[in-house]
Amino acid sequence: MSETLLQVEHLKKYYSLGKRWFGKSEQQVIKAVDDVSFSVLKGETFGLVGESGCGKSTAGRSILRLIEPTAGRVQFNGQDLTSLTPKELRLQRKDMQIVFQDPFSSLNPRHTVQRILEEPLIVHGVGNAKERRNLISRLIEVVGLSHSHLQRYPHQFSGGQRQRIGIARALSLQPKLIVADEPVSALDVSIQSQVINLLQDLQEEFGLTYIFIAHDLSVVKHICDRIAVMYLGRIVEISEKNRLYETPQHPYTKALFSAVPEPDPDIKTERIILQGEVPSPANAPVGCAFHTRCPMVMDICQTLRPELTETEPGHLTACHLFTGSDATGRAV
Repeated sequence: MSETLLQVEHLKKYYSLGKRWFGKSEQQVIKAVDDVSFSVLKGETFGLVGESGCGKSTAGRSILRLIEPTAGRVQFNGQDLTSLTPKELRLQRKDMQIVFQDPFSSLNPRHTVQRILEEPLIVHGVGNAKERRNLISRLIEVVGLSHSHLQRYPHQFSGGQRQRIGIARALSLQPKLIVADEPVSALDVSIQSQVINLLQDLQEEFGLTYIFIAHDLSVVKHICDRIAVMYLGRIVEISEKNRLYETPQHPYTKALFSAVPEPDPDIKTERIILQGEVPSPANAPVGCAFHTRCPMVMDICQTLRPELTETEPGHLTACHLFTGSDATGRAV
C-alpha cells in the first residue's frame, strides 16, 4: 500500500468583505474553501475538479501556503505546514512546487530562460555555477526544448513552450509534490495532449506526486488516479477515477459528467440540465450547498449539511441520499 504524502484536514480559506449600508457596517465573508479534507498518496495524481469559482485553485494555493489558509491542517511528508515559521516553510519549498495556469504571466518577461531556471537554484543554494548550468541543460532537454532556447525570452515562445519552461522550473529543485493549477487550459487542444504526456513521463521518471486542478473532465480522466469533485468551496465526492466516471453518486457529479461529450455517436447519454445559478460563496445556502439546484433535493438538504462519508471502499460522498438519513434527518 502506498504511503500518504499529503494529508489535508478541514482546510478553510475565507475572505472578509466589509460593507456599509446606510451608515451601518456589515461584515460579509466569502467562503472560497470551506472545510476541505483529503489525502494524496506518494506517486499518484490526485485530481481536483469543478466549475469555475468552486475554490479548487484557492485550495491548491492554500495547501502550499502561497495564500494563508484561514483554518485547518496540512500534513506534508510528516510536517504540519500550517504551523511552520516563514524560515521553516522556505526549507520545505524545495519539495513543493506549482505549475501555474497562465504560462506567460508566470514567467518574468525581463529574464532569459537560463535565468528563470537558475533563479530557484540560487535562492535555495543548489550547487555552484557549473553544476547549475549542467542541471539546467538537463532540465531543458527533459521538457523537450533545446539549448538554443536558454538565451531567449518568454515572449519568443509559443504557449506550449512557455508551459514547458514553467514545468522545467518546477522540476529544478527535484520536488516530491507538484500542484498543477489548470496547466493546459490556456493551451490549444493540439498542444494539451503533448503537455499531459510530458507530465506523465516526468512523473514516471522522477517519482513525482501531482495535485492536478482542472475543469476539463476528459483531461482529468486521462491523467488522474483519484478525483475529488468540488462545489462552492466544498468537496462533494472523492473516488478512484474509473469508478467515479462509471458510477458517480452525488447529483452534482452526475450532472457534471453528463456534460462530457461522447465521441461514439451510437452511445446515447442522458444530459442532465441543472436549473438556476450557482449561489454566491458570500451567501452560501444553509445545509447542502447544492440543494438550490439539485433535482433530488429533500427537506433535510435545506437544513443539514451532509458529511463526506465513505459509501463504498475508497468512495466518499457528501449527500444525504448516501449518508444513512431519510428526508426528515432520522437515521435509517
